[in-house]
Amino acid sequence: MKVKLLIVIVLALLAVVPMTVAQDELPPAPIENDEGGPVVITGEVTYTDLFFTAGVGEPLIVLEDQAGFVDRNRYFLMPVESQVLGQITSDFYTSPFTYSLALPEEPQGSLRDVDRDGEQDTGVMVYAVAYWENVWGDPYLEERDLYGGGWSTAYASTRVNQDPSAEGEIIGGKYVVYAPDDQQGFPSGFGDDGRLFTGDDPIVRLPAGYTVVDMDTDPFTFDRSREAQVDLIEGERVQGVDFSNLSLTEAFDGMVDMMEKEYAFTELKNVDWDALRAEFRPRFEEAEAADDATLYLEALRDFILAIPDGHHQAPIVGPLQQQFETTVSGGLGMAIRELDDGRVITNFIVPGGPADEAGIELKAEILEINGKPIDEAIRETIPWSAPFSSKHVLRLQQLRYVIRFPIGTQVDVTYRNPGQTEPQTVTLETSDEIESFNFSSFNVGLSGVELPLEYHLLPSGDMYVKIYSFFDNQRLTITLWERMIQTMNEQAIPGLVIDMRQNGGGSGFLADQMAAYFFNEPLEISNTETYDVSLGKFYADPRGISRFYLPPENLRYDGKVAVLVGPSCASACEFFTYAMTLQDRAAIVGQYPTAGLGGGQKAFTMPGGLVLQFSVGRSVDPDGNIIIEGTGVVPTVKVPVNEETLFADGDPILDAAVEYLSE
Repeated sequence: MKVKLLIVIVLALLAVVPMTVAQDELPPAPIENDEGGPVVITGEVTYTDLFFTAGVGEPLIVLEDQAGFVDRNRYFLMPVESQVLGQITSDFYTSPFTYSLALPEEPQGSLRDVDRDGEQDTGVMVYAVAYWENVWGDPYLEERDLYGGGWSTAYASTRVNQDPSAEGEIIGGKYVVYAPDDQQGFPSGFGDDGRLFTGDDPIVRLPAGYTVVDMDTDPFTFDRSREAQVDLIEGERVQGVDFSNLSLTEAFDGMVDMMEKEYAFTELKNVDWDALRAEFRPRFEEAEAADDATLYLEALRDFILAIPDGHHQAPIVGPLQQQFETTVSGGLGMAIRELDDGRVITNFIVPGGPADEAGIELKAEILEINGKPIDEAIRETIPWSAPFSSKHVLRLQQLRYVIRFPIGTQVDVTYRNPGQTEPQTVTLETSDEIESFNFSSFNVGLSGVELPLEYHLLPSGDMYVKIYSFFDNQRLTITLWERMIQTMNEQAIPGLVIDMRQNGGGSGFLADQMAAYFFNEPLEISNTETYDVSLGKFYADPRGISRFYLPPENLRYDGKVAVLVGPSCASACEFFTYAMTLQDRAAIVGQYPTAGLGGGQKAFTMPGGLVLQFSVGRSVDPDGNIIIEGTGVVPTVKVPVNEETLFADGDPILDAAVEYLSE
């Protein structure tokens, strides 16, 4: 015990007697281009991420206070007074774009003592130049704009270790450092541990004022040019992957190698990558040898269809577009739906079309197509809109395509009209009609020019809002959203119906934070697991949990809420819906679950300039369980699919929501 006690005493003494070096004894930083320090910074921002500009309404270049990284505090919010906004000086929507940023004489950033010498010094202000988007509030960035705080890990002047488990460690790039006097120390290298701002960093003394520190050199380079060039770095994890310059076979190999490691749902969907290689590589080899674009596109389409993921859309272009148009151009003059009791009936008849001329009536039960029982015919149909993540979406799309054929095709249909006991079989010849196909579309009625969301009062006195997308102008989306919330609170609107039935997704973060307007606690929602190269497995940073960042109290709505869903509510739409199920905040009303698309996407380019995407992130709840993917969000108020609801006047799903609000 005496020996152990002695060790403790010695360690304690060492802890309180640090090795110190006087500031004037530190070697001065070796300066390049000593022109007194930068007064303006210019640079380029190059992006290859195909979603980079999507939904961006107010892009910003900002001098980003890096005290969060110095402290390793992922929840650090850079103070408004420290934010110096730059000017974008070229077309933001064309990569690369340029910027210019004038440095203030007296910056208001956070001072941090980074020399780790054991003495408390005034410290320096450490900045990165970074790209952000302003969505909420005034022109400066708040907590929600900053995704909860921290520091940039992409599109910044710093280079960051991209492995999730690295927790955003900076490994290179450039800093803009401000020293209030010439007695402040700063690292001239990463030290033996390879980490910045730790005890083993070699330290030099900075001159007063601004200095650009290049951390891609060893030792660091200290530049005092009056006009400094600082380009922003995209970051490997957000870069688009380009296989377009490879041969077809090389591109196939690269695609499968990438997907085998990074695809988020291999186990969930029982994907056998070796079997897929063996099946499809010979088809790519054949297409390459024959220099045949049709064979290539068909092989690529069929490979994508082999993975049941609704985010993986096959490219219907060129010869495939022609095949699609030929295959589905002929209709029978009717649309069909499957009822909860298992019957398949007509729910739309084209006046004067083949079905109408043959005597098939509305509500007729369809029993066979070309001699096959209708269930078998449906199950064997491969929709052109495939693949899908969930079985209910697949089934609905099969119902659309099972009755589409080339124009002039003879099709035997066995049916039973309402009130009849005996079935009849007729031979129909498909005609050039698209009405029935459009009628059964998930997106029927959309014009393409809708605002991100539109709202009005219902006769019941409740508010109705339809959110069309989380992919539109985010600044405009929030402006409209907050105006609606404010109006509801001012007028004491008792209930709200949120129609999400035709929302194809977009920004998951935006979706989560729009749901936050209905809560009074910063609840944890979900996290995302992605492949970590260093670990060789999927990993979710425990500090990366998505949570609500609450709006001001006057912009929170406490009334009853009903959310309308359907199979066309996909991806970010489902994240919003899932968030609204927390604490049973809203009733989820619909006939079907949402689409079941719970993955984060990575884009890549194949030969021929084909842009594809695949799921690299999987959404999990706080306990690590996969959510949404394959199942969607299930209605809590189930509206039946029967003759009454299919042929009701009005909107039975909306009616069910209004009835819920009135209870």
